[in-house]
Amino acid sequence: MIKTTLLFFATALAEIIGCFLPWLWLKREGSAFLLFPAALSLAMFVWLLTLHPAASGRVYAAYGGVYVVTALLWLRVVDGIKLSAYDWIGASVAFCGMLIIVAGWGRA
Repeated sequence: MIKTTLLFFATALAEIIGCFLPWLWLKREGSAFLLFPAALSLAMFVWLLTLHPAASGRVYAAYGGVYVVTALLWLRVVDGIKLSAYDWIGASVAFCGMLIIVAGWGRA
């Protein structure tokens, strides 16, 4: 369970970075050279998703819970926005959903 969760967090970071860099280029007039590491990051995201032993739909469903948590942590750490109690509660619910889905992978 811990290995899967850490893999999901790495996957989420790869996806967020892969989307954040083009956002910097488009919205903040960053360098077009940001697109190359963005593409590499998104390719890494796809590859990381393939490392899970479950069917793709279950992986995507469980990954969504970790993505919510990671995106909110990104909002706090990178964007400097304070999270509300609703953010923390929602992230907790999403993360618990991921744990439930992963716990059932071998039982379906």
